[in-house]
Amino acid sequence: MTTRYIEPKSATNVFNQVVAKLTKLGFSVWGSRVLSVRGRKSGELRSVPVNLLEIDGEKYLVAPRGVTQWVRNLRAAGEGQLRVGRRVEEFTFVELGDDEKPAILRPYLKRWKFEVGVFFDGVDAKASDEKLREIAPGYPIFRITVR
Repeated sequence: MTTRYIEPKSATNVFNQVVAKLTKLGFSVWGSRVLSVRGRKSGELRSVPVNLLEIDGEKYLVAPRGVTQWVRNLRAAGEGQLRVGRRVEEFTFVELGDDEKPAILRPYLKRWKFEVGVFFDGVDAKASDEKLREIAPGYPIFRITVR
């Protein structure tokens, strides 16, 4: 089985730079945060904008493009930081198993399909639990615990 990863296009990079800049200034764009994680090879902090999903008091990070660099770095580091403006939250995480993912993918798609739908090949929040379970292996999801 191959690891799912969709490389960002230049338009995505421009969009991410704008969202990251606004988020760093303190303007969360639809729940955006700037995720910072130590690089697994360099040891330097690497940052990328992410969408923080909150459900019933729990916080989740979903990787719509699959096993990205931030996912690999987070797995290696075991911790990270989320920033909005000057507020920085350090966190640890538990990566969800595939059977747990449909309950997170559905609200994630409901909220951000306009932004990330292109990475889900036509699957949306109205998809059956079976369909969401079928695609689950391609979408890493982390339940985070703020320290």
